[in-house]
Amino acid sequence: MEDKEYNIGIVGMGYVGLPLAIAFSEYYNVIGYDIDDVRISNLKNGIDTNLDVEIDKVSNLQFTNINENLKGCNVYIITVPTPVDQDNVPDLSFLESATKKVASLLKKEDIVIYESTVYPGVTEEFCVPILQERSSLLFNIDFYCGYSPERISPGDNKYNLKKIVKITSGSNEQVSDEIDFLYNKIIDAGTYKAPSIKVAEAAKVVENTQRDINIALMNELAMMFDRFSLDTNEILNAASTKWNFLKFKPGLVGGHCIGVDPYYLLHKSEKLGYRATLLESSRRINNSVSKFIAEKVITIMLDQKKDLSNVSILIFGYTFKENCSDIRNTKVQEIINILESKTCNVSVFDPYINKLQCNNLVTDPFKLNDKYDVIIVAVAHNEFLKYSAEDFNVLSKEKLVLLDIKGIYSGSHWKL
Repeated sequence: MEDKEYNIGIVGMGYVGLPLAIAFSEYYNVIGYDIDDVRISNLKNGIDTNLDVEIDKVSNLQFTNINENLKGCNVYIITVPTPVDQDNVPDLSFLESATKKVASLLKKEDIVIYESTVYPGVTEEFCVPILQERSSLLFNIDFYCGYSPERISPGDNKYNLKKIVKITSGSNEQVSDEIDFLYNKIIDAGTYKAPSIKVAEAAKVVENTQRDINIALMNELAMMFDRFSLDTNEILNAASTKWNFLKFKPGLVGGHCIGVDPYYLLHKSEKLGYRATLLESSRRINNSVSKFIAEKVITIMLDQKKDLSNVSILIFGYTFKENCSDIRNTKVQEIINILESKTCNVSVFDPYINKLQCNNLVTDPFKLNDKYDVIIVAVAHNEFLKYSAEDFNVLSKEKLVLLDIKGIYSGSHWKL
């Protein structure tokens, strides 16, 4: 396909939009838009507070929080969050707002591509009507749409944007080819052209739903084997010697993907009259792990005849996953809430966040004189991998009580 003069506007400068903007700016003029004034100001000064990419030497890329600055674009890529509300119902308000902004600027022959995670049908049944109504243009006649689900893994240098196969799709065959051509320019791993937008939408939520289910199995086994007084990690190490054993591990499931995407499938499925009981069970199991861990701490302390109001606990790690600053839907906060409700004193050490992100945050505990009754390692940041159980002894009031949620230390008191 012959290359065109594309001017690309990317709406949302978070973990998904910023790497995408930088990659496309190697070939085209790109405008990165976000409603967050502080975020845009930082990006203009070459600062990514997500600590995800370097932007000080990027050309052909402008950042803005002014909607009108996008009007010269002919390709719009929307990468805004799609969370769930307190009842785990999909919240499409960010997507709706972004779509309205783009619709007000839409011209004939423009292409709108969505990367935000949604359930099958959202692009064509929810977004397209907004685009048509606000622009007075006709879908697949005057303008076109596509869907290319994000596969960003924050803090993971091995699997960054260019190294992950990109699913693409378009609203007709010609635009599907055009969108696939565009992404092939920036994705070293290549692309996979899905037969329809709905297939691409479904593929995204299935990816993370599969992981959610497999982790839920590991978490249920861990809670079960805890009753058996067996080490789950030892069992999994033995089982994994079989060639086709899937190497999932138990753990906290938070973040904006694995802990959210299954609810999008559940929502759509229920609307069509099918109750996905396996998905429901997996979500329920994974959501119960933080409570299980907190109750384990309380049980250990009560067994040691401790007064919970005098118990001090230090948690290593607060973000939803290792080596990134993303705290969305972190399950560590749930552990804190439960322990504090039992009058325990909880502190957190995480080098990736600041006090505004977690009220319990303390500076490097190895440089302080505070001592703790319990230490919980909840996130496997690279910085924590250098520690050993012996190092944690320095921080302990009495005999070390180390709860190793990630199973990375020998000599820990308890592992998930």
